[in-house]
Amino acid sequence: MTIDQISIFLENRYGKLNQVLGLLADAGIGIIAANVADTSEFGIMRMIVSDPARAYAILRENNVSAHVAGVLAVEVAPHPDSFRRTVEQFTAAGLSIEYMYCFSICSRAILIARINDVEGVREVVVRGNMKYLSTGDLNELHNKQAR
Repeated sequence: MTIDQISIFLENRYGKLNQVLGLLADAGIGIIAANVADTSEFGIMRMIVSDPARAYAILRENNVSAHVAGVLAVEVAPHPDSFRRTVEQFTAAGLSIEYMYCFSICSRAILIARINDVEGVREVVVRGNMKYLSTGDLNELHNKQAR
């Protein structure tokens, strides 16, 4: 089970990130989690948003280079070592993580990862008693925290 993640290719230009964030904010789209990696010429912003399909459409309408990809979103145990233990389970199963980012919300630990072997991931998630999260689950947590 995957959720949609929006990846945006940003020119390393003053104000470009703010422009993209403004487009989403003006549309009432919440950013649940985000990660920005950059080089001297461009950056890649990966984010989980409240309405991925709408966000993608708005970005494309405004000539923002964006891509939608399926990523894994799982809730892990809420203790200091949870992310390491989770990654350790994927590593032990021979799964390669292309990239990941983690965050905590409402006292829950969430891991977002891009792993190509969907069946291998499923086995690790079941064996590790992890919980898959949907975009709806993340929206619920995001809205709960905002109250």
